Amino acid sequence: MKIATWNVNSLKVRQQHVIDWLAASQVDVLCLQELKLPDEKFPRAELEAAGFKSWFAGQKTYNGVGILVRSDAGFEVDEISVVRNIPGFEDLQQRVIAATIDGVRIISAYFPNGQAPGSEKFAYKMRWLDALREWLREDMARHPQLALLGDYNIAPEDRDVHDPKAWEGQNLVSPEERAHFAQLVELGLTDAFRKFEQPEKLFTWWDYRMMAFRRNAGLRIDHILLSEQLAARCTSCEVDKVPRKWDQPSDHAPVIATID
Repeated sequence: MKIATWNVNSLKVRQQHVIDWLAASQVDVLCLQELKLPDEKFPRAELEAAGFKSWFAGQKTYNGVGILVRSDAGFEVDEISVVRNIPGFEDLQQRVIAATIDGVRIISAYFPNGQAPGSEKFAYKMRWLDALREWLREDMARHPQLALLGDYNIAPEDRDVHDPKAWEGQNLVSPEERAHFAQLVELGLTDAFRKFEQPEKLFTWWDYRMMAFRRNAGLRIDHILLSEQLAARCTSCEVDKVPRKWDQPSDHAPVIATID
C-alpha cells in the first residue's frame, strides 16, 4: 500500500494538479488537507473518473480534509468506521477525517496553525493537540495498524527548519509544539520520514514569498506517523517536490510512504 499526504491549499484551484499527480505517483491512498470548499462543491465525480473514491469533511473558505482511495486497488473501506473531527472535541473547524481501509486506520489531519505563542489561536492549537492525542491513544488500541497523515504545522527538530536560529521560539517550532509532537511519538508512533536516511535540508513547505522555494527556505511540517505494525513494514518515505514547481502550485509538497 502506497499512502501519501498533501496540503493542496484549495482543491478547487489545485484539482487538476491532484488528478495529474495521482496518475504519475500511483499512490493508493491520498490524504488531503486545506480543501477550502464545502462538501457540496467537492469534485467527487471528477476524482471518481480519475479512478479514486473519496471521503471528505469540507468547509467553505478554510480548512477541510479528505481521503482518496484508488478504486482498482481492491481495498475494502469500512463505511461505518468513517469519523469526521475528533470525537468528544467540539470544533466548528473541519480538521480530521478517518477511515479504515483494508484493516489499516488512515487519519487525514490538518493541525491548527497556531498563529503565535501566547495567542488565542495558539491556545486552541494546544487544546486541539491534547484532544487528538487522547483520541489517538484510544484509536490505536482498537486499530494496531494506524497511520496519521497530514499537515501538522509543527517542525519537530532543528534539522526540519532551513534556519533554526531565525525561527527560534516562533510558531511551528516552539517548545510547546515540539513537545506535543514528541508525545504523539511516545504513543508508539514512528516518523516514517526519519526511519530512513534522508538528504539534508529536505522540506515539505515553502512560503510563496521572497523566493522561498528557489532558496529552499522551507520547513518539514507535513508528516506520516505510523504505528509499530505499519512502521515495521514501511520500506520507504519520500517528499515529492515536483508539484511545487508547477504553475500556481500549493505551497506544500506531497509526502509518500510505502507499506509492504
